[in-house]
Amino acid sequence: MTNSDLAISARAVKKSYGSTQALIGIDLDLHHGECLALLGPNGAGKTTTTEIFEGYRKRDSGQVSVLGVDPSHGDLQWRSRLGVVLQSAHDLGELKVSEAVAHFGSYFRDPAPTSKLIESVGLIEKADSRVRSLSGGQRRRLDVALGLVGNPELLFLDEPTTGFDPEARRQFWELIESLKARGVTILLTTHYLDEAELLADRVAVIAGGIVVADKSPASMRAETLRTATVSWQESGETKSVETNNPTQTVLELMARFDQEIPGLSITRPTLEDVYLQLVGSHYLGVK
Repeated sequence: MTNSDLAISARAVKKSYGSTQALIGIDLDLHHGECLALLGPNGAGKTTTTEIFEGYRKRDSGQVSVLGVDPSHGDLQWRSRLGVVLQSAHDLGELKVSEAVAHFGSYFRDPAPTSKLIESVGLIEKADSRVRSLSGGQRRRLDVALGLVGNPELLFLDEPTTGFDPEARRQFWELIESLKARGVTILLTTHYLDEAELLADRVAVIAGGIVVADKSPASMRAETLRTATVSWQESGETKSVETNNPTQTVLELMARFDQEIPGLSITRPTLEDVYLQLVGSHYLGVK
């Protein structure tokens, strides 16, 4: 793998705020055309990491390359290759949707056509509506349009569906899937594991200022299949056992009871369980 294969490369990145260490050594790669989901609890370092990549915050030490440039020294030409969608925005209220997109497009040398971009994010029927009249989901689509107006090579999405109802979240996911199909490289921060599993090619979990896991959603899901808990009722009590071979355990129970096994249940860890274990193990110092 060469550096030209990577949209982002970070090694041993550190950042402190006074006596508080936000990042104590981030190592992370993002390939061109890939969607990487960055997960972690509040205060884990996700925002600091993305702001360093975006060039909005200086790191204390370590090496970072974003689209082949150190973001600490990125110029306007480099910034024009990025798209940034912040977690929330409360401006532009009196502008029409088409006016907002055209306005921000005027800052770029080769902006995306206004009408085509509005259509691509599903807002063509709202093109002449005031921004303040949009629903939360519609406003988020506009935010993405503004992030894409300069035809960026790399798009940063910060908690894009926080506060969305289920229908709005699924509509937004369809939009992101369409961006992926167009080859846009995406760094997504989210608290939603189902969102990461659906959209991301890889998931990186940050806890305590370091990356504690970096794998595909399929690999993370495989973690949930390794063990199962078999539970049943016996002598008036609920008994259970963790096993890597639940079928064998059930067969042994069938032989013991010689009939239907009372209260039988088989459960496996969820993706959330795996995530919480990764995060909790780090903070508890468990290796």
